[in-house]
Amino acid sequence: MKKQVDFSFFFLAGIVLIVAGAIVSVTLMLNRDFEKAEISDGRAITTLFVIEHEGKLLGAYLLLYNQLTKNAAGFEIPGELGLILHQINRVDRIDTVYQGGRIAPYIEEIEKLFDIKVNYNFIFSMDKLARTVDLLEGVTVFIPGDIKLSGSETVIFSSGFTKLDGDKTVEYLRYTASEYDIETAQQRSQKFFTALLKRLGEKKDYLGSPRVSRLFQSFIETNMSRRICAQFFAELSYIDIDRFNITPVGGNIREVSGKKLLFPYYDGSLIKEIIRQTLSSLAQRNGGAGGNRVFTVEVLNGTSLAGLAGRTAELIRGFGYDVITIGNADSASYEFTEIIDRSNFEGEAEKFAGVINCERVTTVNDEMLFPEDMVMSPGDYEYKADFTLILGRDFNGRYIQN
Repeated sequence: MKKQVDFSFFFLAGIVLIVAGAIVSVTLMLNRDFEKAEISDGRAITTLFVIEHEGKLLGAYLLLYNQLTKNAAGFEIPGELGLILHQINRVDRIDTVYQGGRIAPYIEEIEKLFDIKVNYNFIFSMDKLARTVDLLEGVTVFIPGDIKLSGSETVIFSSGFTKLDGDKTVEYLRYTASEYDIETAQQRSQKFFTALLKRLGEKKDYLGSPRVSRLFQSFIETNMSRRICAQFFAELSYIDIDRFNITPVGGNIREVSGKKLLFPYYDGSLIKEIIRQTLSSLAQRNGGAGGNRVFTVEVLNGTSLAGLAGRTAELIRGFGYDVITIGNADSASYEFTEIIDRSNFEGEAEKFAGVINCERVTTVNDEMLFPEDMVMSPGDYEYKADFTLILGRDFNGRYIQN
């Protein structure tokens, strides 16, 4: 009599293998797609770019980018920023914790300062930054005036649009300003970083090729995988660089233990508020009625408090506005702060007024400025800022006191 084969064991074993295989596949898929989710789930992607030389920080920029709206904003982090550094338990420059090229403690301090999570980071040493620029076949910057060798008439950078190769990039960034230079080192650094972002976006396909990608990865230190890096550069190509704005972290200069430190305004609460408002603005698909337009502001002091307009201008710039005029109002006895709106963009005046909680906004439209029956010659036109802010006695330097 033949034995009957019991197939139940094989059936059960098959089910176990299928389930185990499914678990492994799902796990691998989740690991593979985790980084992709960081880029595509609608949250703002925060990326820190660092330029260093021999383990010392030379420049740092935080890029905020919303993948859904393609809006972006940048923040410069000055090395002399003064904080209570938790890593060393004392007040010192923020770049102190970067010594030796250790980026993790530095990122931790930045996350506390901005109250955000830094998703990714890129570290460029100065020599490898030069190689990167050569790999990108140059980076173009606009130089407003001839840059001359200190103490001489020798021109080392001519005015106009200039394509920098690797060696020229190092010279441009490390150049010591002379009496002839009309730009500060900070302005040059900001300009180069913006131009680098633009070039990385332009060369996304080139950088995405396997051979070039491997070479580029050897020039930088990053916590991005090669695949996510290629996707990131593709996203950079969507940024409207002409409207991209870099905001330095502002503050007051004070001397501590013989060092001049830049302490963030209002013990750091202001920059946290600026970051929150920036993230909210980036999430808007058209950036509001004015899109990504940078609105201009005139700040006038309507009180007898000296320096109020200048200090307020720094505050306003922190929120991404371009302050083009600082001065005194027609009177020093304004009781209430006022805003004159000439922007012609619905909702933008209210957004601007919200920075200081101002409720007195007067809108002046084109018809009021230039009546149809008014005959004007070109010399009659005078550009006025989108917003004029007249500071009154109800302004305490940060908010309107009701």
